[in-house]
Amino acid sequence: MAETADIAGKGPVGAEKPGAEDGGKQPRSVRVVLLALMIAMLLAMLDNMIVGTAMPTIVGELGGLEHLSWVVTAYTLATAASTPLWGKLGDMYGRKGVFMTSIVLFLIGSALSGMAQDMGQLIGFRAVQGLGAGGLMVGVMAIIGDLIPPRERGKYQGMMAGVMALAMIAGPLVGGTITDHLGWRWSFYINLPLGAVALIAISAVLHLPKKRAQTRIDYLGAALLTVGITSIVLVTTWGGTEYAWGSARIMELIGIGVAALVGFLFWQTRAAAPIMPLHIFRSRNFSLMSVIGFITGFVMFGAVLFLPLYQQAVQGASATNSGLLLLPMLGAMLAVSMVAGRVTTNSGRYKVFPVAGSVLMIVGLFLLSRMDTETTRLTSGIYMAVLGAGMGCLMQITMLVAQNSVEMKDMGVASSSTTLFRTLGSSFGVAIMGALFNNRVQDEMVQRAGALGGKMTEQSAQLDAASLAKLPAQAREAYQFAVSAGTHSAFVLGAVVAVVALVAAVFVKEVPLRGAGGPKTAEGAAGDAAGERPTVAEAV
Repeated sequence: MAETADIAGKGPVGAEKPGAEDGGKQPRSVRVVLLALMIAMLLAMLDNMIVGTAMPTIVGELGGLEHLSWVVTAYTLATAASTPLWGKLGDMYGRKGVFMTSIVLFLIGSALSGMAQDMGQLIGFRAVQGLGAGGLMVGVMAIIGDLIPPRERGKYQGMMAGVMALAMIAGPLVGGTITDHLGWRWSFYINLPLGAVALIAISAVLHLPKKRAQTRIDYLGAALLTVGITSIVLVTTWGGTEYAWGSARIMELIGIGVAALVGFLFWQTRAAAPIMPLHIFRSRNFSLMSVIGFITGFVMFGAVLFLPLYQQAVQGASATNSGLLLLPMLGAMLAVSMVAGRVTTNSGRYKVFPVAGSVLMIVGLFLLSRMDTETTRLTSGIYMAVLGAGMGCLMQITMLVAQNSVEMKDMGVASSSTTLFRTLGSSFGVAIMGALFNNRVQDEMVQRAGALGGKMTEQSAQLDAASLAKLPAQAREAYQFAVSAGTHSAFVLGAVVAVVALVAAVFVKEVPLRGAGGPKTAEGAAGDAAGERPTVAEAV
């Protein structure tokens, strides 16, 4: 193509790829789009953490304590269930319009949640918000996949990892500040100006080729997958808390989920435009990245749950700035992710990162499992940094390799599938590690504090700071030992599961990344020739 519209649609630019002659520097318009995408990603990741801090105040005003868990569950369910559909819609009808629709839906849900008058309304509006959130992360990843060739994309890993770290650290701090000074409703309203900035920037600057699908949406496939994902998330959310693992309700959900997913897989082989085309899993690298992404989610969100609990209960840290407790892990993750991205961009090689990341993740989890009541904050910080370095090698490389393993026409479903596997991994990690932790804590409390210990943790194995301060010294020491033992069991399980990621990483085939600055595979060259993989200039 001799000429093509520039990103703002204001004039012709050459079709050369950015980075070919300018040292990899992207045009200002591309950087504006990337900034807007980072804001959208921040919205998706920050929301739950801000709202979590505001929940006690929300319950105090709206009541409905018995439905409290549904405020989070409704959002999580809607996000997970809608993720694959957003990816497919982007592939069928064009990335820009679908992404902007998801932002608008998220903002509508945010505004309505802020205006909720009772707990039932809040739960319903949170589901609307979650539906929009399902398209935010997928849209960000898929649009970056359109704008930036894989070889150049590694440079932006640090930005994405930075947004994730910022959300985890700032979420509780921002949530607490907003709730204390502006009221809990602003925990939702804060999304509106940020979302408006992202919408305006994307509308004005981003121009992607428009698409018009010739086939209808796979409604049956979407319904079956939604039922399957919903059942899985409810099993992992309710199992061991709302209902016993062997209860009739959990068994029913497992049966419904398995039946729906089997039906989904069967139908995907026959649908004209499947929601998740199974041919993408024929790529060995894509399948392996799905496994590694699942395990990374399993380990990461388990660590985010139990590390602050250990530091608060055993090391006496304050819960007020709980996000700051994770700084060693998140800082290491950010730094290593930036280095990995630069090395990948400069060399085009990436297999070393899944392998090294899996090894570091196993070592970090093993070290964390050795923490006891005598472990200092410095020592635990070093252990967390090792785990964070491992996750920094894995977090964005999994998405990069997965996107490089499919054709451009499947970029959306590849991004949504990878995101979905990571989300499901986090659900399983929190549930399974949580069940193991709770059982170990209760056993240790009964053994060390007798019937009183069993009563203390009968309702929940996680005591807040106020409850812990009221305990007699002997009971407090028993609980600290029990939490230490519980985290030991949880992290040992995480280390064992992480071995699977290492095995998967060993079998990754290092296929040259397509795009500027690097050699193309025969598949990549054919895709370019057929117009399936546009140049960056064509994409924008």
